[in-house]
Amino acid sequence: MMIHLTRRERFNAAHRLFNEDWDDKKNFECFGKCANPNWHGHNYELFVTVKGNVNPQLGFVVNLKRLSKIIKEKVIEKLDHKNLNLEVDFLQGKVVSTENIAIGIWEQLEPAVKNIGIELHCVKVVETENNFVEYFGS
Repeated sequence: MMIHLTRRERFNAAHRLFNEDWDDKKNFECFGKCANPNWHGHNYELFVTVKGNVNPQLGFVVNLKRLSKIIKEKVIEKLDHKNLNLEVDFLQGKVVSTENIAIGIWEQLEPAVKNIGIELHCVKVVETENNFVEYFGS
């Protein structure tokens, strides 16, 4: 029986939306105040949904403590209280949009999740109460 299980984590981070090939004027035209050269920040929520079969001996798909540890080691420790443009290896060379954050998180988590015998289903990154991204892999 296939079950979807979601773990929520949180992180706080600063970033700037900009294309390094453009001047400040063009960046402000495209990204508005999010292109502020002095950065801006968000209190992000991350929802990681995995899927798998319920282990009949344990009664669950995966031990949530184990899943939480993977998320914290692979993602939260790299993102929390960081400048996403400058300090996060898997976001280097990218426009640090919520879309690219979600894709990057997926790429960090997928191998580790597969390694414990479950499948990554969705990464949801909530940037504001009005804006979020869901990524289901390529």
